This record gives sequence, structure tokens and C-alpha cells, in this order.
Amino acid sequence: MKKLLPILIVLLGLGGGIGAGTALRPAPEPVACEAEDPAECAEKKKDKSSYTNKKPAEPYDAEEPREFVKLPKQFVVPLIKNERVRALVVLSVTLEVDTGMTDTVFGRAPKLRDAFLQVMFRHANSGGFDGNFTSGHSMKDLRGSLNDVAQSLIGTIVHEVLITDIVKQAV
Repeated sequence: MKKLLPILIVLLGLGGGIGAGTALRPAPEPVACEAEDPAECAEKKKDKSSYTNKKPAEPYDAEEPREFVKLPKQFVVPLIKNERVRALVVLSVTLEVDTGMTDTVFGRAPKLRDAFLQVMFRHANSGGFDGNFTSGHSMKDLRGSLNDVAQSLIGTIVHEVLITDIVKQAV
């Protein structure tokens, strides 16, 4: 009996969690039908796959081959308040560049690191890493600033700056 009680509690908790998840799941919002024929709209409403708000993904453009270059060291940004380090943000950055430009990126890595750190320190000092620092708006601002700096140093071979890892650790 002593061994049966914990198993029973786990099963009840699991069943309750599944039931609550099913009951509280939001209903999908139907997408407005863009077809001119009303019969076509009625058919789409029956099809459950039409209940999506997402646009189809853009196909990969094979005409523009690109590479991803991961910068070898992580970036460490201290968050300072009242002249004390209160947290550290650690980021890993990868650049999407034209094929064959890896050596160019590594040749400019010291200048890139310096410029990226300046952007990250500015972002930290303006409160970009406070609160919900991984929100879409905050991350978009940071990536955009990093992308502008990378293109100013290396040129148009840089297509995108990707933040592949980000961690904030309180000190």
C-alpha cells in the first residue's frame, strides 16, 4: 500500500494536468477567406489546415549561397548599477556571409569584436538588458545595431548577424 500511494498521486496529477491543458487550450482563430467563390470558402472552413495566421515560409534562394561564421569567443557584457556589477550577459554571435568569405570575417575578427562590444555596452547602458531583455523589440534593436556595425566594417558580404546564445546571470 505504501508503494501504491505515490504512483496513484502521480497518475492523478498527470491526469489533472492533461485535463487542464485540454480545457484551457485557446481555440484557433479562423483566417478570412480570400477566394472569390463562396463554395471554395466553405470548403476551406471545413479544412482544419486553413486555421492559421502564419504566412508560408519563403523558399530558400539557391542562387545566393551563404555560409555561417561563428565568432570563436563569447561576448561578456557586465550590467552595472550604482557602480557595482549586478549581472553579466553572455552572448554568442554568428554571421551569415557570402560563401567563401570566412577568411575575411576571421581576418577582421578583432575589429568586429571591438565594435560589437561597443554596441553591446551601449545597449546595456541604455537598459536594453533590463527586464524582459529577450523580447522581440529589444533583440531586434540589438541585432540591427550589430548588423549595421558588421556591414560598416566588412561590407555587404554580411547578410545577417545572429545571436545564437544569450544568458543573463545575476552576480
